[in-house]
Amino acid sequence: MTTNQAATRPVRILIAKAGLDGHDRGAKVIARALRDAGFEVIYTGLHQTTENIVRAAIQEDVDCIGLSILSGAHMTLFPELLSKLKSEGAQDITVFGGGIMPKDDIVELKKLGVKEIFVPGTHTQDVVGWIRSNVPVED
Repeated sequence: MTTNQAATRPVRILIAKAGLDGHDRGAKVIARALRDAGFEVIYTGLHQTTENIVRAAIQEDVDCIGLSILSGAHMTLFPELLSKLKSEGAQDITVFGGGIMPKDDIVELKKLGVKEIFVPGTHTQDVVGWIRSNVPVED
């Protein structure tokens, strides 16, 4: 594996909205910023199940999944997503997220394997920089 800066192809990112959360402005802003930064971005749209997200991630051969949650269901949906990735043998896909979450929950999610959580107010260039530094790309 190589870091993104040395990659011969762009990082492939799936941006997803799980569950009944219908607020997708932030997900769309991040998707556009990542696309404008040169990443390949697939946006799944609203109301996806974690199973559908994992299936799409595998089919699209993504390097990472960005899960946006504003519904308060983060302590259910992130662990479910990580579990489904593991059961499909795709636990090498980096998972990050965004939304409104208590700091203690963010700590717990990171212990479970979520690599980063971005809260409202995070600058899009901070997300871009984090991906460039932390998401490995397989040639």
